Amino acid sequence: MSGPNKSYDPVQVTPLNAEHVEAMVAEALAAFAAATTVAELKQARIAHAGDRSPLALANREIGALPPQARKDVGQRIGRARGEVNQALKTREAEVTAAELARVLVEERVDVTLPVELTPQGAVHPITALMDRMCDVFVAMGWEVAEGPELEAEWLNFDALNFIPDHPARTMQDTLFADPADSGVVLRTHTSPVQARSLLTRELPVYVVCPGKVYRADEYDATHVPVFHQIEGLCVDKGITLAHLRGTLDYFAQAMFGDTRTRIRPNYFPFTEPSAEVDLQCFVCHGASVGNPDNPCRTCASEGWIEWGGCGVVNPRVLQACGVDTDVYSGFAFGMGVERTLMFRNNAEDMRDMIEGDVRFSRSLVGGAR
Repeated sequence: MSGPNKSYDPVQVTPLNAEHVEAMVAEALAAFAAATTVAELKQARIAHAGDRSPLALANREIGALPPQARKDVGQRIGRARGEVNQALKTREAEVTAAELARVLVEERVDVTLPVELTPQGAVHPITALMDRMCDVFVAMGWEVAEGPELEAEWLNFDALNFIPDHPARTMQDTLFADPADSGVVLRTHTSPVQARSLLTRELPVYVVCPGKVYRADEYDATHVPVFHQIEGLCVDKGITLAHLRGTLDYFAQAMFGDTRTRIRPNYFPFTEPSAEVDLQCFVCHGASVGNPDNPCRTCASEGWIEWGGCGVVNPRVLQACGVDTDVYSGFAFGMGVERTLMFRNNAEDMRDMIEGDVRFSRSLVGGAR
């Protein structure tokens, strides 16, 4: 601010004369009129009505005038600033209304359209496939049986004819609950549910047992330490291996469509005779066998793919559960649910099934219907 001016000459103080004040007002009004958005108007307000605007700086010069000149100049600057502020207020209302109208048009939403308020999940393919498997047997008149995942060692091994020094009973394969001699394990298969069914149900027994099982396995593309099995048990009068074969054929066709099965000898403590169930390769249908010019990666040109185990229930298992083996006989089978899902949907990595990505579930749940 300049010092007192005792010899005031209005011509020499240019920012305060009428022509210059009118020019500042005209410049401000033109800037306001040119602004078409709230942001542009804000910049114009700072330039022409802010603390460093020409009118604000001119207003500070009034104090440097002699007393006899302050009244007229003060009124002139006051009227100018009032005109600018009023024009700014009017333009703000116009620009705000115009911008609101534009936003309402450009960002209009049809509220009558259906919307997804929350992200949708999906039934996990393993769950969906186990339900589908159970439905196949429920339609045949079987029952669904379930049991605890923390199981008594007697039901998991002894009742199923596993000898005391069987390799499967070591910590290398089985997860024992603390302490190690507690006689309680995380079940290694769903077969204990079959033993529980024989102990608690009236004969005949037709049950299918889905559930989670635990093994001390490596974690890789084809093995996980926690996976799912489904097992079936039929105990009735006159049951033979032919009944087992017919059941497996029907089950395989329900899972994979037009396919064939075969059984080949194997060994399981809880069945005698025992067998492995193979599916005809659903890619080459056996055409790659003995044909080096047309190999099949799915079945390694063998024409068959291993699916699960089966057999006639060992009489020792029936006797351990109080079943009269002179009157009753039965068959049992078991398959891995993850393995079945991989066959049905061409899934390559079992780890994808447990990582919780909903996109994986959405992509496979249709095939596990």
